[in-house]
Amino acid sequence: MENKKPLRSRTTILLSINAAAILIAGVLIASAIWFNGGMTFRAVDERSDIVADATSEMELLESVSDSDAEVITTIIGNDDYVSTTSHEFDNSAVPDGKLWNEKTITIYATPDTDICVGGGLSNLGEMYWQTSDTSVIGGFYDSARTWLGYSNDTCRYPVINGTGTTTITAGTYDGLRKDSITVTVIDPPVEQWEHEVLTLVNKIRIKNNLRQLAWGDTCSYAADIRANETMVLYAHTRPDGSSWSTVCPAPESGGISGENLAIGNAAVSPATVVALWMGSESHRANILNPEYTKLSVGFVFDPSSTYRTYWSQFFSTY
Repeated sequence: MENKKPLRSRTTILLSINAAAILIAGVLIASAIWFNGGMTFRAVDERSDIVADATSEMELLESVSDSDAEVITTIIGNDDYVSTTSHEFDNSAVPDGKLWNEKTITIYATPDTDICVGGGLSNLGEMYWQTSDTSVIGGFYDSARTWLGYSNDTCRYPVINGTGTTTITAGTYDGLRKDSITVTVIDPPVEQWEHEVLTLVNKIRIKNNLRQLAWGDTCSYAADIRANETMVLYAHTRPDGSSWSTVCPAPESGGISGENLAIGNAAVSPATVVALWMGSESHRANILNPEYTKLSVGFVFDPSSTYRTYWSQFFSTY
Protein backbone atom coordinates (compact mmCIF):
# COMPACT_ATOMS: atom_id res chain seq x y z
CA MET A 1 0.00 0.00 0.00
CA GLU A 2 1.05 3.53 -0.53
CA ASN A 3 1.45 6.71 1.46
CA LYS A 4 2.08 9.45 -1.12
CA LYS A 5 4.03 12.67 -0.64
CA PRO A 6 2.74 15.41 -2.96
CA LEU A 7 4.58 15.05 -6.29
CA ARG A 8 7.74 13.91 -4.55
CA SER A 9 7.66 10.52 -2.95
CA ARG A 10 5.75 7.37 -2.33
CA THR A 11 6.06 5.03 0.66
CA THR A 12 5.06 1.40 1.06
CA ILE A 13 4.80 -0.38 4.43
CA LEU A 14 4.39 -4.02 5.31
CA LEU A 15 4.38 -5.68 8.71
CA SER A 16 4.88 -9.30 9.71
CA ILE A 17 4.87 -10.78 13.19
CA ASN A 18 5.73 -14.24 14.40
CA ALA A 19 5.76 -14.29 18.18
CA ALA A 20 7.62 -16.69 20.41
CA ALA A 21 5.14 -19.46 19.67
CA ILE A 22 4.13 -19.25 16.00
CA LEU A 23 3.92 -21.86 13.26
CA ILE A 24 4.45 -20.66 9.71
CA ALA A 25 2.85 -23.24 7.46
CA GLY A 26 5.11 -24.26 4.64
CA VAL A 27 8.23 -22.53 5.96
CA LEU A 28 10.60 -25.47 6.23
CA ILE A 29 14.24 -24.50 6.63
CA ALA A 30 16.47 -26.98 8.39
CA SER A 31 20.04 -26.59 9.53
CA ALA A 32 19.98 -29.25 12.22
CA ILE A 33 23.02 -31.24 13.25
CA TRP A 34 22.47 -34.91 12.53
CA PHE A 35 24.39 -37.84 13.99
CA ASN A 36 24.08 -41.65 14.23
CA GLY A 37 25.03 -44.75 16.20
CA GLY A 38 24.02 -47.49 18.66
CA MET A 39 25.36 -49.69 21.51
CA THR A 40 24.44 -51.23 24.87
CA PHE A 41 24.65 -49.08 27.99
CA ARG A 42 23.33 -49.22 31.52
CA ALA A 43 19.85 -47.71 31.88
CA VAL A 44 19.61 -44.16 33.19
CA ASP A 45 16.79 -43.23 35.52
CA GLU A 46 16.76 -39.44 35.43
CA ARG A 47 15.31 -37.03 32.94
CA SER A 48 16.00 -33.80 34.75
CA ASP A 49 16.50 -31.35 31.89
CA ILE A 50 13.30 -31.63 29.90
CA VAL A 51 10.98 -28.65 30.25
CA ALA A 52 7.34 -28.19 29.31
CA ASP A 53 6.52 -27.91 25.62
CA ALA A 54 5.76 -24.23 24.96
CA THR A 55 5.37 -24.43 21.20
CA SER A 56 2.08 -23.82 19.45
CA GLU A 57 0.71 -22.81 16.07
CA MET A 58 1.88 -19.43 14.86
CA GLU A 59 0.31 -16.96 12.51
CA LEU A 60 1.36 -13.82 10.66
CA LEU A 61 -0.09 -10.52 11.74
CA GLU A 62 -0.26 -7.93 9.01
CA SER A 63 -1.12 -4.24 9.21
CA VAL A 64 -3.34 -3.01 6.38
CA SER A 65 -2.91 0.72 6.27
CA ASP A 66 -5.58 1.68 3.76
CA SER A 67 -8.24 0.71 6.30
CA ASP A 68 -6.12 0.93 9.45
CA ALA A 69 -7.39 -2.55 10.20
CA GLU A 70 -5.40 -5.55 11.32
CA VAL A 71 -6.06 -8.92 9.70
CA ILE A 72 -4.62 -12.27 10.65
CA THR A 73 -3.59 -14.59 7.88
CA THR A 74 -1.62 -17.82 7.79
CA ILE A 75 1.57 -17.77 5.74
CA ILE A 76 1.89 -20.47 3.13
CA GLY A 77 5.47 -21.02 2.02
CA ASN A 78 6.35 -20.54 -1.64
CA ASP A 79 8.19 -23.60 -2.98
CA ASP A 80 10.27 -21.36 -5.23
CA TYR A 81 12.00 -19.86 -2.23
CA VAL A 82 11.44 -22.22 0.71
CA SER A 83 12.71 -25.78 0.77
CA THR A 84 13.72 -28.46 3.22
CA THR A 85 17.29 -29.56 3.67
CA SER A 86 17.98 -33.16 2.69
CA HIS A 87 20.03 -35.27 5.10
CA GLU A 88 21.78 -38.56 4.37
CA PHE A 89 22.65 -41.01 7.15
CA ASP A 90 25.36 -43.66 7.25
CA ASN A 91 25.09 -45.57 10.50
CA SER A 92 27.85 -47.94 9.45
CA ALA A 93 30.37 -45.09 9.67
CA VAL A 94 29.55 -44.41 13.33
CA PRO A 95 31.08 -46.48 16.14
CA ASP A 96 28.69 -48.52 18.26
CA GLY A 97 27.16 -46.64 21.14
CA LYS A 98 27.30 -43.20 19.57
CA LEU A 99 24.41 -40.83 18.99
CA TRP A 100 26.73 -38.22 17.47
CA ASN A 101 29.73 -38.29 15.15
CA GLU A 102 31.03 -34.94 16.33
CA LYS A 103 32.56 -34.33 19.74
CA THR A 104 32.03 -30.55 19.65
CA ILE A 105 29.60 -28.22 17.86
CA THR A 106 28.96 -24.46 17.86
CA ILE A 107 25.50 -22.94 17.55
CA TYR A 108 24.12 -19.42 17.64
CA ALA A 109 22.21 -18.13 20.65
CA THR A 110 19.20 -17.13 18.55
CA PRO A 111 19.04 -20.27 18.33
CA ASP A 112 19.06 -21.15 14.64
CA THR A 113 19.74 -24.86 15.20
CA ASP A 114 17.99 -27.60 17.10
CA ILE A 115 20.14 -30.45 18.44
CA CYS A 116 19.40 -33.77 16.77
CA VAL A 117 20.52 -37.38 16.95
CA GLY A 118 20.81 -39.61 13.91
CA GLY A 119 17.61 -39.72 11.91
CA GLY A 120 18.55 -43.16 10.59
CA LEU A 121 18.58 -44.78 14.02
CA SER A 122 15.85 -47.29 14.77
CA ASN A 123 14.05 -48.04 18.06
CA LEU A 124 15.20 -44.89 19.79
CA GLY A 125 12.16 -44.85 22.01
CA GLU A 126 11.88 -42.17 24.69
CA MET A 127 15.11 -40.31 25.30
CA TYR A 128 16.50 -38.15 28.08
CA TRP A 129 18.54 -34.97 27.46
CA GLN A 130 20.82 -33.38 30.06
CA THR A 131 23.03 -30.29 30.17
CA SER A 132 26.01 -29.68 32.44
CA ASP A 133 25.67 -25.88 32.54
CA THR A 134 22.14 -24.53 32.75
CA SER A 135 23.40 -20.94 32.42
CA VAL A 136 24.23 -21.78 28.79
CA ILE A 137 21.56 -24.34 27.82
CA GLY A 138 18.93 -24.69 30.50
CA GLY A 139 17.21 -27.76 29.10
CA PHE A 140 15.21 -28.94 26.12
CA TYR A 141 11.60 -28.71 25.05
CA ASP A 142 9.87 -32.06 24.57
CA SER A 143 9.59 -31.32 20.85
CA ALA A 144 11.54 -29.74 18.05
CA ARG A 145 10.57 -26.63 16.11
CA THR A 146 8.75 -28.45 13.35
CA TRP A 147 7.87 -25.18 11.59
CA LEU A 148 11.60 -24.78 10.89
CA GLY A 149 11.86 -28.30 9.49
CA TYR A 150 13.08 -30.22 12.54
CA SER A 151 11.82 -33.68 13.49
CA ASN A 152 10.14 -34.34 16.82
CA ASP A 153 11.44 -37.92 16.65
CA THR A 154 15.14 -37.07 16.68
CA CYS A 155 15.54 -33.37 17.52
CA ARG A 156 15.13 -31.20 20.60
CA TYR A 157 14.71 -27.41 20.84
CA PRO A 158 17.37 -26.15 23.30
CA VAL A 159 16.49 -23.55 25.92
CA ILE A 160 19.42 -21.17 25.48
CA ASN A 161 20.10 -18.95 28.48
CA GLY A 162 23.42 -17.44 27.50
CA THR A 163 26.72 -17.84 25.68
CA GLY A 164 29.40 -20.28 26.77
CA THR A 165 30.08 -24.02 26.68
CA THR A 166 28.10 -26.93 28.10
CA THR A 167 28.15 -30.70 27.77
CA ILE A 168 24.98 -32.32 26.47
CA THR A 169 24.37 -35.95 27.44
CA ALA A 170 21.57 -37.89 25.76
CA GLY A 171 20.47 -41.49 25.85
CA THR A 172 17.58 -43.92 25.65
CA TYR A 173 15.82 -45.22 28.74
CA ASP A 174 16.42 -48.81 27.68
CA GLY A 175 20.15 -48.15 28.06
CA LEU A 176 21.01 -49.11 24.51
CA ARG A 177 22.36 -45.74 23.48
CA LYS A 178 24.14 -42.95 25.31
CA ASP A 179 26.51 -40.20 24.19
CA SER A 180 27.82 -36.75 25.08
CA ILE A 181 28.74 -33.73 22.99
CA THR A 182 30.25 -30.36 23.88
CA VAL A 183 28.11 -27.45 22.68
CA THR A 184 29.43 -23.89 22.46
CA VAL A 185 26.82 -21.13 22.16
CA ILE A 186 27.86 -17.81 20.59
CA ASP A 187 26.05 -14.58 19.78
CA PRO A 188 24.84 -14.17 16.19
CA PRO A 189 27.02 -11.99 13.90
CA VAL A 190 24.70 -9.00 13.57
CA GLU A 191 26.34 -7.06 10.73
CA GLN A 192 27.12 -10.23 8.77
CA TRP A 193 23.53 -11.43 9.03
CA GLU A 194 22.16 -8.05 7.92
CA HIS A 195 24.22 -8.24 4.73
CA GLU A 196 23.28 -11.89 4.22
CA VAL A 197 19.63 -10.81 4.04
CA LEU A 198 20.57 -8.45 1.19
CA THR A 199 22.40 -11.32 -0.56
CA LEU A 200 19.37 -13.61 -0.25
CA VAL A 201 17.01 -10.90 -1.49
CA ASN A 202 19.23 -10.28 -4.52
CA LYS A 203 19.28 -13.99 -5.36
CA ILE A 204 15.49 -13.92 -5.40
CA ARG A 205 15.40 -10.77 -7.52
CA ILE A 206 17.85 -12.24 -10.05
CA LYS A 207 15.63 -15.31 -10.31
CA ASN A 208 12.73 -12.97 -11.11
CA ASN A 209 14.71 -10.98 -13.71
CA LEU A 210 14.98 -7.92 -11.48
CA ARG A 211 18.04 -5.79 -10.89
CA GLN A 212 19.97 -6.35 -7.71
CA LEU A 213 19.65 -3.94 -4.82
CA ALA A 214 22.64 -2.05 -3.46
CA TRP A 215 23.21 -1.66 0.28
CA GLY A 216 21.29 1.46 1.30
CA ASP A 217 23.96 3.56 2.97
CA THR A 218 21.66 6.60 3.12
CA CYS A 219 19.09 4.77 5.27
CA SER A 220 21.34 2.17 6.91
CA TYR A 221 20.97 3.85 10.28
CA ALA A 222 17.19 3.92 9.77
CA ALA A 223 16.92 0.15 9.50
CA ASP A 224 18.89 -0.25 12.74
CA ILE A 225 16.68 2.30 14.49
CA ARG A 226 13.49 0.61 13.31
CA ALA A 227 14.67 -2.84 14.43
CA ASN A 228 15.33 -1.41 17.88
CA GLU A 229 12.00 0.41 17.93
CA THR A 230 10.07 -2.81 17.29
CA MET A 231 11.22 -3.97 20.71
CA VAL A 232 9.16 -1.12 22.17
CA LEU A 233 6.29 -0.98 19.67
CA TYR A 234 5.76 -3.58 16.97
CA ALA A 235 4.01 -1.43 14.39
CA HIS A 236 4.67 0.88 11.46
CA THR A 237 3.99 3.73 13.86
CA ARG A 238 7.12 4.72 15.75
CA PRO A 239 7.13 4.86 19.57
CA ASP A 240 6.87 8.68 19.42
CA GLY A 241 3.68 8.38 17.36
CA SER A 242 5.18 9.41 14.03
CA SER A 243 5.16 7.36 10.83
CA TRP A 244 7.89 4.79 10.23
CA SER A 245 8.94 6.72 7.10
CA THR A 246 10.12 9.69 9.15
CA VAL A 247 13.18 7.70 10.18
CA CYS A 248 14.65 8.26 6.69
CA PRO A 249 12.32 10.51 4.67
CA ALA A 250 12.56 10.92 0.92
CA PRO A 251 14.62 13.88 -0.28
CA GLU A 252 13.02 16.97 -1.82
CA SER A 253 13.91 15.63 -5.26
CA GLY A 254 11.57 12.69 -4.66
CA GLY A 255 11.82 8.95 -4.11
CA ILE A 256 9.98 5.93 -2.74
CA SER A 257 10.59 3.71 0.27
CA GLY A 258 9.12 0.62 1.90
CA GLU A 259 9.39 -1.34 5.13
CA ASN A 260 9.15 -5.02 6.14
CA LEU A 261 9.31 -6.06 9.80
CA ALA A 262 9.55 -9.45 11.51
CA ILE A 263 10.09 -10.58 15.09
CA GLY A 264 10.07 -13.85 16.98
CA ASN A 265 11.52 -17.34 17.01
CA ALA A 266 10.58 -18.24 13.43
CA ALA A 267 12.94 -15.49 12.25
CA VAL A 268 16.14 -16.82 13.80
CA SER A 269 18.51 -16.44 10.85
CA PRO A 270 18.77 -14.62 7.51
CA ALA A 271 17.32 -17.63 5.68
CA THR A 272 14.32 -18.01 7.97
CA VAL A 273 13.37 -14.34 8.03
CA VAL A 274 13.60 -14.02 4.23
CA ALA A 275 11.51 -17.18 3.88
CA LEU A 276 8.98 -15.68 6.29
CA TRP A 277 8.66 -12.53 4.19
CA MET A 278 8.59 -14.46 0.91
CA GLY A 279 5.80 -16.64 2.29
CA SER A 280 3.55 -13.58 2.46
CA GLU A 281 2.25 -12.06 -0.77
CA SER A 282 2.27 -8.53 0.59
CA HIS A 283 5.79 -8.69 2.00
CA ARG A 284 7.04 -10.43 -1.13
CA ALA A 285 5.73 -7.45 -3.11
CA ASN A 286 8.27 -5.19 -1.41
CA ILE A 287 11.12 -7.63 -2.08
CA LEU A 288 10.14 -7.92 -5.75
CA ASN A 289 9.30 -4.27 -6.35
CA PRO A 290 11.18 -3.36 -9.56
CA GLU A 291 11.40 0.32 -8.62
CA TYR A 292 13.56 -0.09 -5.55
CA THR A 293 17.32 0.29 -5.95
CA LYS A 294 18.58 0.03 -2.36
CA LEU A 295 17.97 -2.06 0.76
CA SER A 296 19.09 -1.52 4.35
CA VAL A 297 18.59 -4.24 6.96
CA GLY A 298 18.43 -3.94 10.72
CA PHE A 299 18.77 -6.83 13.18
CA VAL A 300 18.66 -6.90 16.97
CA PHE A 301 19.15 -9.95 19.18
CA ASP A 302 18.22 -9.47 22.83
CA PRO A 303 17.83 -12.75 24.75
CA SER A 304 16.35 -10.93 27.75
CA SER A 305 13.47 -9.48 25.70
CA THR A 306 10.11 -11.03 24.87
CA TYR A 307 10.73 -12.02 21.25
CA ARG A 308 14.56 -12.15 21.22
CA THR A 309 15.00 -11.50 17.46
CA TYR A 310 13.92 -8.29 15.70
CA TRP A 311 14.33 -7.55 11.96
CA SER A 312 13.63 -4.64 9.66
CA GLN A 313 14.04 -4.05 5.93
CA PHE A 314 14.10 -0.50 4.58
CA PHE A 315 13.75 -0.34 0.80
CA SER A 316 14.31 2.91 -1.11
CA THR A 317 15.32 4.64 -4.31
CA TYR A 318 17.51 7.19 -2.50
